[in-house]
Amino acid sequence: MLRSYFPVHVERLFPRLIAIQFVLAIQLSSFARIDAQQSAYSKTATMVTVSVNGDTIEISPLEEGVIRVRISKVGAPPEPGGPGEMLLLQNLPAPRFEVKQTPEAIVVTAGNLAARVNRHSGKLSFTDSHGKLLLTEEDNGRKLPDSHPGEELPTLQESFVSAKDESLFGGGQFQDGFLDVRDLPRRLTQVNTQISIPFLLSNKGYGLLWHNYGRTDLNPADTAIHLMPAGTSSYTINQSLAGNSTGPDVRKSASFRGDFEIPVAGAQAMMLDSGWKMERRYKVEIDGKPVMDFANFWLPPTTSWFSTLAAGKHSIRLEGDIDDQPTVFFRPAADRTTWRSFSGHTIDYVVFAGPSADDVIRRYRDVTGSAPLMPKWAYGFIQSRARYSSQKELQQNLETFREKQLPLDLIVQDWMYWGKYGWNAMKFDENDYPDPAGMVNSVHDLHAHIMISVWSRIAAETEIGKEFQSRGFYVPGTDWVDFFNPEARALYWKDFSTHMVPFGFDAWWLDATEPENDDIHGRKVFTGAGDDVRLLYPLLVNRTVYEGLRKDVPGKRVMLLTRNAFLGQQRYASAVWSGDVGNDWETLRREIVAGLGYSASGLPYWTSDTGGFFRSGTTQFSDPAYQERLMRWLEFSAFTPLMRVHGWLTPTELWLYGSKVETVGRKYLELRSRMIPYIYSEAAQVTSHGSTLLRPLVMDFPSDPKALQQKYEFMFGKDLLVAPVTDASVTSARVYLPSAVGGWYNFWTEKHLPGAQVIASSAPVDIIPLFVRAGSILPLGPVSQYSEQHSDGPIELVVYPGQDGSFTLYDDEGSNYDYETGQSSKIVVRWDDKARELHIGARLGSFRGMLRERSFVVRMVGGNHASHEVRYGGDAIRIPLD
Repeated sequence: MLRSYFPVHVERLFPRLIAIQFVLAIQLSSFARIDAQQSAYSKTATMVTVSVNGDTIEISPLEEGVIRVRISKVGAPPEPGGPGEMLLLQNLPAPRFEVKQTPEAIVVTAGNLAARVNRHSGKLSFTDSHGKLLLTEEDNGRKLPDSHPGEELPTLQESFVSAKDESLFGGGQFQDGFLDVRDLPRRLTQVNTQISIPFLLSNKGYGLLWHNYGRTDLNPADTAIHLMPAGTSSYTINQSLAGNSTGPDVRKSASFRGDFEIPVAGAQAMMLDSGWKMERRYKVEIDGKPVMDFANFWLPPTTSWFSTLAAGKHSIRLEGDIDDQPTVFFRPAADRTTWRSFSGHTIDYVVFAGPSADDVIRRYRDVTGSAPLMPKWAYGFIQSRARYSSQKELQQNLETFREKQLPLDLIVQDWMYWGKYGWNAMKFDENDYPDPAGMVNSVHDLHAHIMISVWSRIAAETEIGKEFQSRGFYVPGTDWVDFFNPEARALYWKDFSTHMVPFGFDAWWLDATEPENDDIHGRKVFTGAGDDVRLLYPLLVNRTVYEGLRKDVPGKRVMLLTRNAFLGQQRYASAVWSGDVGNDWETLRREIVAGLGYSASGLPYWTSDTGGFFRSGTTQFSDPAYQERLMRWLEFSAFTPLMRVHGWLTPTELWLYGSKVETVGRKYLELRSRMIPYIYSEAAQVTSHGSTLLRPLVMDFPSDPKALQQKYEFMFGKDLLVAPVTDASVTSARVYLPSAVGGWYNFWTEKHLPGAQVIASSAPVDIIPLFVRAGSILPLGPVSQYSEQHSDGPIELVVYPGQDGSFTLYDDEGSNYDYETGQSSKIVVRWDDKARELHIGARLGSFRGMLRERSFVVRMVGGNHASHEVRYGGDAIRIPLD
């Protein structure tokens, strides 16, 4: 049962780590021993402790199907407390679990997950309720420090065996283009365009959370090639970052080269570390053959790939910025998954059993917090740009949306509104924003909502910044607020609540929450070394604002948009966008993969800068090549959890690109508005059952090997298969239809197609390949200019026959938290395929303002089936459709 997460006083939310203690007192435990050569174990109500070969292993069932493991040297002190100890929810009821012992093993079973400790070696393995092996440690794969070494030395490592047919997904949002990250080296740091979430989802029916807040390496490679300078040149990136220039950005670059030797031919796992906080370009050649060439203003400092190489000597050449100090690390590819962290002296991880991916994610959210429902309007179209330079400009553009009847629910005021008052002064420059409250009211008068950008960086010379400076509330050497300090958090919220909340903004954009450029690396924070909590900063920023809003504006549903995230952040109504990306086709491809990787990490709300953040200046409005990419990006964005357009320095409104773009844009904005009943119902499943909206195919087709290979296809909700077009000048797209009972239907033509096949799908520029699973019941509302415009209008229930199916149509008031106390309605709609009959069930529940009677228009695809309009007043109805 998914548990709701409710805020309490800020100081009380630094909880203990879910009843995990170093329990050594014999009087608190039952004690068992077989003989002096074998391990002993002790048991309490919440854990089993095993000592073997100098290691203390604590096994803590958190709920049925979830087991936490902590391993340290015997006699090591407990990890010190700190802000990280709020990741897992406290006061969860301890599940029932069993302990069995044999001469070979101690087995702890919680529901359908069992942890087995070998009594001689201490090796751990995990099985499901049928005895199927899910996960096992590699022999000698565990490394623990004897003492706490320096920060640049590896301190903790755990390696697990990975089956050759295993696929692993998640780890956050990365720009390397890999969806299946099995054996891929990655460095987990928080930077613009990269979100590090140490969680993996396996097609084998389990998930693994690595519980560490410092820099972590996944599948590290240790053999280093130190590249040396080999000449300089220049290259061009789309657009300048400086001022309001729209001209090209010419970067001074350097070539670097090195030599290395491979003793045995085969695949090599490789990682580039540029040696800089951020990178601009990845251009790599091995033996004169290109490996990659990808450029953007902001790229993470590391990226990874696999190369298959012959035995012998090889040369590698890199082109990057002149200030880079690049190193390439490599090793032979291996059948293992390794986690290595550079902080702490206790290995700490959590295993989640399936069997399905939805079961894994649900259990992850059970112990880290459920994702609250966003306001209903948040699932409509979001218009943004960097930036509207005045309240008048914002108002005029919103009026144009309404005049052109282009659907819009949320418009965004980005940064710099503070003008003369200084960076993030939480104050509006009256020259451009004479009446912020009036601006908000005018937006509301046009049946829209408004989001505003507020940073965790405050210039020290601002009025509010002076107090942060005088009280030592900045991360030293920066003007980032030290959110690890509870008093700094309290002051930040006091200023936020005093200066920003009263204007009545509907949503909050928390920008650059990494903080930008990994700026706590190498610095001290309130709790000690910043590197020990290097991944945690975005969680604390979002927590501060969410809890503050729940306390100070309790009747208004929270929506946060932020650039970075960490484990558990979903409980703070926090959506992320993918950062400041470019606009070429390769970027679009990597955006799809990045979003799917983020969703596989257990966090449900993701969006991107549709059209790219960095664009080609004013030429974008007349450039056919860019316009084609923008249309394809819009099509993809319509099937992401949040649909949002954003871009740098220039306007982003669709009508500026000509009639063709406006027409295609209108088509998908209108389709998005029609899908609100479907999207909002699926979002309710995210909150109540731990479901996921943006679904890599492993979530629904884990046993279909070809489905697991599809990087650019996904399910949107559980019924729609989406295959975005990712290349120029395409009129027909290759699409793999996964194996599914009853097959699939083309959404546009309603033609039935069997699964487990590759098809050529018609894809002119206004069509995204889109398919509906047989057995689906798709609820579609009328076209609306905003989400609540036709809330009393008829809902079309489109039935796709081929197997039995069901859909739970959910609704509530849409903007408050009454749903948390049960004020909502659910209508279970079922399709009986054999009887060719649709059952609309009796309404369950109610809420204030609920429509007591409505129309459903029922239609079955295939053949010439007529539509049936029925009036529904809450009682069950049966509708024959044959």
